[in-house]
Amino acid sequence: MPYIDSILKEKRVFYPSHEFSRKSHIKNMAEYSKLYKKSIESPEKFWAEKANELEWFKKWETVLRNDMGFFKWFEGGRLNVSYNCLDRIVKSGKGSKTALIWEPESGEGKKYTYEQLLKEVCKFANVLKKLDVKKGNVVQIYLPMIPELPIAMLACARIGAIHSVVFAGFSSDALKDRIRDSNAELLITADGSFRNGKIFSLKKNVDIALKECPTIKNVIVVKRTDNNAYIANGRDAWWHELINKKEIKDICEPESMHSEDSLFILYTSGTTGKPKGILHTQAGYLLFVYLTFKWIFDIKENDSYFCTADIGWITGHSYIVYGPLSNGATVVMYEGSPTFPKPDRFWRIIEKHKVTIFYTAPTAIRALAKEGDEWPNKCNLSSLRLLGTVGEPINPEAWIWYHNVIGKNKCPIVDTWWQTETGGILISPLPGATPLKPGSATKPFFGILADVLREDGSKANPNEGGYLVIKNPWPGMLRTVWDDPQRYKNAYFEKFGVYLTGDSARMDEDGYFWIMGRIDDVIKVAGHRIGSAEVESSLVSHKDVAEAAVVPYPHEIKGQAIYAFVVLKKNAKKSGQLNDELKKHVAERVGPIAKPDKIQFADELPKTRSGKIMRRILKAIADGSKDYGNITTLTDPGVVEILAKNRLN
Repeated sequence: MPYIDSILKEKRVFYPSHEFSRKSHIKNMAEYSKLYKKSIESPEKFWAEKANELEWFKKWETVLRNDMGFFKWFEGGRLNVSYNCLDRIVKSGKGSKTALIWEPESGEGKKYTYEQLLKEVCKFANVLKKLDVKKGNVVQIYLPMIPELPIAMLACARIGAIHSVVFAGFSSDALKDRIRDSNAELLITADGSFRNGKIFSLKKNVDIALKECPTIKNVIVVKRTDNNAYIANGRDAWWHELINKKEIKDICEPESMHSEDSLFILYTSGTTGKPKGILHTQAGYLLFVYLTFKWIFDIKENDSYFCTADIGWITGHSYIVYGPLSNGATVVMYEGSPTFPKPDRFWRIIEKHKVTIFYTAPTAIRALAKEGDEWPNKCNLSSLRLLGTVGEPINPEAWIWYHNVIGKNKCPIVDTWWQTETGGILISPLPGATPLKPGSATKPFFGILADVLREDGSKANPNEGGYLVIKNPWPGMLRTVWDDPQRYKNAYFEKFGVYLTGDSARMDEDGYFWIMGRIDDVIKVAGHRIGSAEVESSLVSHKDVAEAAVVPYPHEIKGQAIYAFVVLKKNAKKSGQLNDELKKHVAERVGPIAKPDKIQFADELPKTRSGKIMRRILKAIADGSKDYGNITTLTDPGVVEILAKNRLN
């Protein structure tokens, strides 16, 4: 089946400054190429050398073993993840360094040094032990972005319990499904959470979910919003009361964990069936997030690092908690939304904490760009030296805005591609070395052999779209799907015998990767496969467009046609003329085959509280279906009804 070759060819190239390169960990492409070659030709030697930077209770016997399609790293080795993120940093003389800066949506913030964070983690680890939580037990965590969330995760890691964090924006049904699948015995939650000045009652969701979750014996509740949460006798207890008991000490010996013991489960939605419980283990995961964070974010002793993700997602696990803390970094953690109370909230936080590294999602960048340049221009962003993006492909126009307006033309941008399943970043620029092409994730990280394949498994030509695959194992990869090893094999290895990412991509003539979107986001028009991301990028490159999302809908002749939802910039006017102009614009930028048949102007798109556009809902609207699925996780569920009412026939 022919693939459409994008005519959306991005010609601009941005090079790191000599000053940035001179001070960075990886200084040029020659250095990258030499190290990359070594990592691919001698992966076991490469990863073993890097693993020595962590602290082990016992060294490994085997670096890598393939056990019938299930990969094992550093077998025989023993360490503790919490110890490597806290005690190891304190022992190195950095106990008084700030580990965590918590910026609440409203109220007083908090700061924790590494020494203070270690004590809090040890105290809570002792609380868990007192409640009979043992090594290998699953602890479900349903908390907003408050310090108790990373503290709970690190406490679980300290005693060998397996944590399973559920995003606080999820409904009681989603929580129930995850508890039942993981057989969790203890749940940690809060009375409520703040979002855009409103209180959301998490404890009410918990009480509904637990009616059908008999495995939960104890519930620990953090008092965050003072909204009179129900506390069930014998089952529920307040966090502050448990942790302040006299017998709870601030010292807790770390459990010696085998490299392949389970560390955490994180659920990710599949295109079909129930969510998949992605299992990550101890040593390989820690090593991978440690090294990717160190080199991709070019971390330095005095950096202040701000990642806007929610810890309920893998980005928060890997690049708010485990990656930064294992590097002894200072992390800024924010509770609220980017636009509350005003659209300058991120920029105010950067100014206040002199943030040097900022990592956010393209959705947030586009939304903030739509608000206008005056908001960031009111703030002092001169502390920034590096920017990053995560979660979806970034369209070139948003990249340029980010580079010019936020980075003041001096900050390299690391456009990172990875997944819940990969544990850490697999494709990304190295900021001191890689020439940047706006919209491209650029080159694979060390030890990652990425490729683009056709349907029959043959290698795609340059700029020909296909299946993005990873041809070799890496330490941070998922080990299995919780309680369903067959699903792991079927979903990720059955099609080609190598790791199938589920994303489509193309590789250009320079070996740069361009992510086109999910395979299920690829639209097949008259037999041609068109990446939704490329059509969206072309729409957003128009001067009047702030945001766009495209989905397929059934077409009598073409099989599928393209339905576009477009949000205009503030001063742009909706009109039939603009509608025609946008269709022509896409035809010119991507190709006539990619021209949307329908363009519906919208004031808002349906988004989760983490900023992800829910394309399945848009697809249902385009199809004329009322089967939207769960819409309770949306920032504003009312958006769906408005879009459906204005649907184009």
